[in-house]
Amino acid sequence: MPVKNNFKIQPAALKGTGVAIITPFKKDGSVDFKSLENLINHLIKGKVNYIVALGTTGESVTLSKEEKPEVVKHIVKVVNGRIPVVLGIGGNNTAEVIHSLLTTDLSGISAILSVCPAYNRPKQEGLYQHFKAVAKTATLPILLYNVPTRTGCNLSDETTLRLAHEFKNIIGIKEASGNIAQVMSIIQKRPKNFLVISGDDLITLPLIACGADGVISVVANAFPKDFSEMTRQALAGNYEQARKLHYKLTTITNLFFADGSPAGVKAALKMMKITSDHVRLPLVNINEKVYSSLEKEVKAYK
Repeated sequence: MPVKNNFKIQPAALKGTGVAIITPFKKDGSVDFKSLENLINHLIKGKVNYIVALGTTGESVTLSKEEKPEVVKHIVKVVNGRIPVVLGIGGNNTAEVIHSLLTTDLSGISAILSVCPAYNRPKQEGLYQHFKAVAKTATLPILLYNVPTRTGCNLSDETTLRLAHEFKNIIGIKEASGNIAQVMSIIQKRPKNFLVISGDDLITLPLIACGADGVISVVANAFPKDFSEMTRQALAGNYEQARKLHYKLTTITNLFFADGSPAGVKAALKMMKITSDHVRLPLVNINEKVYSSLEKEVKAYK
């Protein structure tokens, strides 16, 4: 049976800057829970609005079934209700996703982020039926997650809007298609209070200008204060101030993704003495050229 959850949340609580938090590892490959605590406090001090656990950036696909609940439990414990925690539960096997939704301890979790099925490349009707099943099972609000470069399929604006209008517990979408026209179509035709959240750090500012509600960020792991402030200023319509911060972060943002993510942001966090930069295979650390360029930028950052 689903775990009863009393942590109620309104969609407005997920406006602003969410952080797709990394999972720090020790040299031996085990989870570094102390560094994870350091990072969470760094993010909250930087005034992010919420944390997303077990997302792509958290290397969730290389965490074992035993490790995942321990990581989530630790995040919830350290956050201690200070900001919402969103949990990634998705996959390419609908039945397995349903099983996870029914059996996962959701204590302290505010919403579910559910990614499009990867690899098997379903048609739009298959995507609709998958998320319909998720919506009928979930006991918490759902954010859809569209990231075609990783999943091999695109959740179209038509299918997103169909889901948004039919299921009240689907409260928004993290849109990382990079297709601004598609995102604008969702924004234009969405139901009231349906969140459209940028999944691309670099185009967060223009998407907010088009009417988006914020971002789930990778970059904010390292630079939560400036990224959160950029998002806040943009949402308030103060675009001159937001642009300054946007361009302050642009070079570093590009370097974070130049040789694979989350290896880029993990390298920066190592430089900042917050976590190590260890990743799990098949991911590897960034190359020396990118590391050198990033180190120069991080040292000069003020």
